[in-house]
Amino acid sequence: MSFMPWTDALAMGIASIDNQHRWLVDATNRLHAEISKAEPERSVLGEILEGLVDYTMNHFVLEEELFERLGYPETPAHKAEHDAFTATAMQLLLQFESGESVGLPVLDFLKEWLLHHILKVDRAYAPFLKAAGVS
Repeated sequence: MSFMPWTDALAMGIASIDNQHRWLVDATNRLHAEISKAEPERSVLGEILEGLVDYTMNHFVLEEELFERLGYPETPAHKAEHDAFTATAMQLLLQFESGESVGLPVLDFLKEWLLHHILKVDRAYAPFLKAAGVS
């Protein structure tokens, strides 16, 4: 069983966003798999972390562009969550790049944040986007 299995509960019914969320869950599982090795490779950990940060930022841009274009009323609060996560993710990446190790606390943070954000925060905008014709 994977660290963070993808389940139907995580699906929002908006294909582009579900595909991106699935990628983020898969990347979190890849990070877990590497950290769980007896001797994780720093280069692989770095690639996964950089990919997570880059992909997350691109995902946020897509969501925020949809919100702005469609006039989603909760855009400022949602963007604030994105900004806070981006700042934390960048801090974790910088710490890693300065030689610190990546361990279970980082994975737990990623997992809990993704679950909360997808199941609560993103789930709140799904009806609005669907009503605007986004599928």
